[in-house]
Amino acid sequence: MAPAARAWQKGGMPLHLVPADQRPAFPEHYVPEADGLAALGGRLSPELVVEAYRKGLFPWTGAPPIPWFSPDPRLVLFPADVHVGRTLAKTLRRGAFTVRYDTAFDALMRLCARHPRRGQRGTWITPNMLETYGALHRRGLAHSVEAWHDGALCGGLYGVALGRAFFGESMVSTVSGASKVALVTLCRDLARWGFHFVDCQQVTAHLLRMGAVPLPRSEYLSRLAEAVRAPDAWAGGPPAAPG
Repeated sequence: MAPAARAWQKGGMPLHLVPADQRPAFPEHYVPEADGLAALGGRLSPELVVEAYRKGLFPWTGAPPIPWFSPDPRLVLFPADVHVGRTLAKTLRRGAFTVRYDTAFDALMRLCARHPRRGQRGTWITPNMLETYGALHRRGLAHSVEAWHDGALCGGLYGVALGRAFFGESMVSTVSGASKVALVTLCRDLARWGFHFVDCQQVTAHLLRMGAVPLPRSEYLSRLAEAVRAPDAWAGGPPAAPG
C-alpha cells in the first residue's frame, strides 16, 4: 500500500483513500464493500486509470471523490461466445450499419454522455473523464467502436485495451441495433486478435442476453492478471492475430 494511503471506515470496513498524485495509488490487495466500492478519491489521469484497470478496479464516475469499484461478480464477455439472436443476425446481414474503429472517439464519448437513459439522471461521464479517456485514446490505449448509418454516427461503444483485455466503458444507440452491431463486430475481431475477454463491469440483462457471464471476483482477477501480462495488442492500428 502506498505510504500516503489512509483508510476510511464505512460499514466497519476500511476503505482505501487514493492519494492525489502518488504512484502506485492502489494497494495490491484490497477488500471491496459488498456493493463493490473499493476506494475513493484521487485525481483522474491516464496513469491512474491504467493502474486501476490492471488491478481490477474502474472509476464509476469522475465526480469527486471518485468512487473506484471492483464488483463481485464481474460480468465478462468472451469474444468467441458473443450471442447473435435472430433479429440481430438479420440486421447484420442487411448491412444497415458501417462499423469503424477510432474515427470519432471524442464524438462517441460525448454521445454516450448526453444520450438519455431510462431511470438515470444526468451522466457519469464527467468532463475530466472526457479529458482522461481522450488522452488514453491519443496514446493508443482507448478505442471507439462506431456504428454509422447514412453518414451519421448513431451508436457504438468505447473502452480501453490493455494487453489482451478490452475494458468496455459505455454503449449507446440512437438507432435501434447500432450498439449491438458494434459489440458483435468488436467481439468477432477481438476473437481473431487473440483477446481473452471484454470486461463488461456490471451485470445487466442486456449483456447477459448477448452472451456475457458473471465471474466470481477471484476468478476475474486471475484471468485479468494473465491477460494484462501480454504486450499491448491494440496500440495504434488494429492488431494482428497472435502467431
